[in-house]
Amino acid sequence: MVMQTSKHSSKSPRNRGFYVKMKLLPTSTFIYRYFKWFLWFFLSFYFFISFHITHKPPSLSKTTFLHHPYLKTTSRALIESLKKTTQYPKTIVPKVYIYNLPSKFNKDWLTNPRCSNHLFASEVAIHKALLDNNDVRTLDYREADFFFVPVYVACNFSTSNGFPAIGHARQLVHEAVEIISSEFGFWNWSNGADHIFVASHDYGACFHAMEDRAKADGIPEFMKNSIILQTFGVEHYHPCQDVENVVVPPYIPPESVRRTLEKSPIDGRRDIFAFFRGKMEVHPKNISGRFYSKKVRTVIWEKYGGDRRFYLKRKRFGGYQSEIVRSKFCLCPLGWAPWSPRLVESVVLGCVPVIIADGIRLPFSSTVPWAEISLTVAERDVDKLGPILEHVMRTNLTSIQRKLRDPDVRKALLFNDPMIQGDATWHVLQALSMKKSYKKWRVLSE
Repeated sequence: MVMQTSKHSSKSPRNRGFYVKMKLLPTSTFIYRYFKWFLWFFLSFYFFISFHITHKPPSLSKTTFLHHPYLKTTSRALIESLKKTTQYPKTIVPKVYIYNLPSKFNKDWLTNPRCSNHLFASEVAIHKALLDNNDVRTLDYREADFFFVPVYVACNFSTSNGFPAIGHARQLVHEAVEIISSEFGFWNWSNGADHIFVASHDYGACFHAMEDRAKADGIPEFMKNSIILQTFGVEHYHPCQDVENVVVPPYIPPESVRRTLEKSPIDGRRDIFAFFRGKMEVHPKNISGRFYSKKVRTVIWEKYGGDRRFYLKRKRFGGYQSEIVRSKFCLCPLGWAPWSPRLVESVVLGCVPVIIADGIRLPFSSTVPWAEISLTVAERDVDKLGPILEHVMRTNLTSIQRKLRDPDVRKALLFNDPMIQGDATWHVLQALSMKKSYKKWRVLSE
């Protein structure tokens, strides 16, 4: 390093003093001549690398790839990658195209008012809610994420006992599929993979109330590629859920719940310890010679029928919701199938549901905190119900009841018309939106 001192004339007062000039290298060298260019290059390179390390490029939207109507080819590897990595926000609203089928498949059944109010009526409620929501329904098939097939199969009530008879269900649904596959091209684009059916009865799309017959018949082949909204669900393999499905709650009329709570508030006095009203067989009565509820209800009646803590009634009563809202625990044993409308009625009326159905899959289990708002008792332990419920009442009953009163939990299990955010239909749509990743790219003709 070279240091130079420069002196100036006293005649120039503004230039008085001295300065130090530091010369790194002789000015004649190659590096000195091009130093500023080297400096510019390295600084530019540094900032370029820093930007790409700290700013990841935005991920491509799954919707962009899966819903473009005019793409003719697809990459399976890309779709599989998207299935693994993409998560949908809970506010996504898929677009649904609803078929306008002849009235014999739906509207004609509504002449019986029970059709839209009984425990299987989610098939009616979901259809109505979708029809009335312009944010969800689309009349343009090119915008559709899913295609809804509105067939009411549980509104054919038996004249002998008044129960829904679904022996006609397979034929009715098959006729509907023949119409939409021949008159519209939408079914054939995906072989029905983006088509939705509701099967809100005992064993879903197996269309039979007895499990052995339901298993033997299985799901019709023409429905096996579609999505089924069904009340039936178990955690183990079962041929009646061997299809893409969403478990939905059984239907309870929201109006009946509101009327009950207007008379008796949800946080009111509960003077009934354990409640159940419904079918309890002492001996097998059906033609198959089997006990209803795998004998669980029979054991409850035999063990606790004389116990004053248990309010057990075998006869039907139209106003029985007034009994639920007075109860601390509501027994929800399986019937022919694992699920029961009592699951919904108990929750929405603030009674702790006691679920006695081994391996049951509960509706919307990813968002409804079932473990915090209910009790589960194994079928083999049903004769120990008394001490189990007494223990819970002494320990954490108050905590469970407080969580049961969460309005979001109650809302999630009721179907409203019109649909409101957070209700049962809304949760169905959220579940469907998560299934978009299973769709194939549709090939649309110009």
